Amino acid sequence: MGFLRNRAGVIIVFAIGFAIVAFLLSDAVQNGKGFIADSRSEVGVVAGESILYKDFNDKVEQNSQQFKQQMGSLNAQMTGYIVENTWNQMVSTIILKKQTDKIGLNVGETELFDLIFDNPTQQVQQIFTDPKTGQFDRATAINSRKSADTDPSGQLKAQWVQLEEGVQEQRLNQKYIALVQNGVYVNSLDAKDDYTNRNKLVSFDYVYQDYASVPDADIKITDADYKEYYEKNKYKFKNPSETRTFEYVTFNAAPSAQDTAEAKVKIEKIAEGLKTTDNDSLFVAINADTKTPLIYQKKGELEPALDSVMFNAPKGFVYGPYIANGAYKVAKLMDSRMSPDSVKARHILINPTTEGGLDKAKAKADSLKNLILKGADFAKLAEQFGSDASKDKGGDLGTFPRGAMIPEFENAVFNGKTGDVLVITTQYGVHVIQIEKQIGLSRVVKVAVIDKALVPSSTTEQAAYQKAQSFISSVSDVKSFEEIAQKQGLNKKVAEDVTPLQASLPGLEDARNLVKWAYKSDKGSVSDEIFDIGDQYVVAVLTAIKPEGTLSLDDVKKQIEPDVKRLVAGKFLKTKFDSALAGASNIQAVAQKLGQAVNPVENVVFANPVIPGVAQENKVIGAIFGSQPNKLSKAIEGDRGVYVFTVKSFTNPAPLTNVLKVKEQMQQTIYQQVSSAVFEVLKKKADITDNRANFY
Repeated sequence: MGFLRNRAGVIIVFAIGFAIVAFLLSDAVQNGKGFIADSRSEVGVVAGESILYKDFNDKVEQNSQQFKQQMGSLNAQMTGYIVENTWNQMVSTIILKKQTDKIGLNVGETELFDLIFDNPTQQVQQIFTDPKTGQFDRATAINSRKSADTDPSGQLKAQWVQLEEGVQEQRLNQKYIALVQNGVYVNSLDAKDDYTNRNKLVSFDYVYQDYASVPDADIKITDADYKEYYEKNKYKFKNPSETRTFEYVTFNAAPSAQDTAEAKVKIEKIAEGLKTTDNDSLFVAINADTKTPLIYQKKGELEPALDSVMFNAPKGFVYGPYIANGAYKVAKLMDSRMSPDSVKARHILINPTTEGGLDKAKAKADSLKNLILKGADFAKLAEQFGSDASKDKGGDLGTFPRGAMIPEFENAVFNGKTGDVLVITTQYGVHVIQIEKQIGLSRVVKVAVIDKALVPSSTTEQAAYQKAQSFISSVSDVKSFEEIAQKQGLNKKVAEDVTPLQASLPGLEDARNLVKWAYKSDKGSVSDEIFDIGDQYVVAVLTAIKPEGTLSLDDVKKQIEPDVKRLVAGKFLKTKFDSALAGASNIQAVAQKLGQAVNPVENVVFANPVIPGVAQENKVIGAIFGSQPNKLSKAIEGDRGVYVFTVKSFTNPAPLTNVLKVKEQMQQTIYQQVSSAVFEVLKKKADITDNRANFY
């Protein structure tokens, strides 16, 4: 007790201090967790502004849906392109916004209204162009915008928000670029120099020897040569992002001959069943690997093997088996008939959800049909009862060919006749349709196609996997990887300078998992898993890592070897040329000593620095235009070889009479360059962190 009384103050201070430290540490840990969580959800940071994964991925999904509408499906390369394009869009948007906010640029409500409805941008025009007239439909655009505010699903509202944001961004972009362009100035001296460079002519003689003419035995490359070239050209070796190089071997798991033979037996049995079945649609639905709607198609729309036989075949004809797109197929002609090429129609779409169910929607559709048959105004009924955008145009769908509508709708309007009023049900609701006109007439066919993909058997896959497993268990580093691959006769491939988001490699279409492994591994690591890519099993070893920024000499040594050889060859030839120049009074004497010909050239301009029949030689042509006539030059090391020349004459152009026109032409050229260059400059100045490789 005495001990405690004597030291109570110290103990209390220590206890309070410990409590404060514990509290601060707890808070720091909690904040740290939050920071880590935030960093894990960040796709990137641009000029201090975070791009969260959810926001970024939403835009990727939007762009993917648009891409799918145009392309049908996406592969790994297309997905990679979409991710890259989305990233560039978001980076540019953030950078632009910071610049426009900084200088007070904006797009007002009146200006936005004008850009959408009065002087619409190209993007807006594409959406609201009347297919019948080819002109912008302002009324439809305005009605669509009004409908967006009352759309119960919110989908139309979201589309309009996206459209307006896109129009604003585009306009701000144009304003900012215009400001930069207006800051560009071309003076009279610039115009005169440009005119002279394009029109002043020079005629000269030259002696030349190609670097490739130097025998390999005379080229001895030293470390000093590598270092000299590297130091002179260091600016060329800036790596915009980290890259990795790895070697890999593949083990083929594609279908074997036995697998193909067994698949053929199966498809032959299916072909027999297709010949005798009474229900083609059901038979196809049960047996086909690819489920596609059975629709009528015109000549040229079937795959080539079928297009050449089905239009002249009798109903019930069965073609195949045949191989196409990696599958065995068999096809049966279900029907052949003459049909319109296109149809003009209008409809009233009734939404079962808002009507209280499908039965009530059908009853309403039947009532509307009866009214129309009795002479009621279709357009007014469509405007009053329709639930899609066509109601604003009296239900008019315009004129459309086969393939433009969903199968149920298409069958109704192409199989009916002009004037028919029909009621059908589709995935979108209940339609009251009036066929206004059918145009053209040609033969169409409905073909049932059953496909069975050629896939490897489990035996084939297991055999390939066991080979890969045996290989991966035998290697431990780069050296053993190379030795065992060579011993087993495997074709080793090199993926050089792979970027973090690269999706494909030579012979491997979707290699994202392999690339991700490379970016998580250390140099010299052998993959700890066997990658299943397409019909290949892949094992890899990481051989090099090149960091972002200026690469070291070791990183680029192999890459620059041909250039260093030219450097050494240039030194060798220059010594030879210098010796020939010693005591020579004219170019003919130099040529004689070198055993080379004198080559005459007429009428070369500075703006096009090409030596005819040789190469573009900027350094040489620049020296020629800086020389005096009839003077023997020194030896010059160009891009292709070593040169000595003598200028015979210069021909000056006529005096420039229209300086203003030349200035305008130059300024226009610079304007075109500004648009792409300005964002590259802004991106380089912005502090950008790219974490996309962690997510995609």
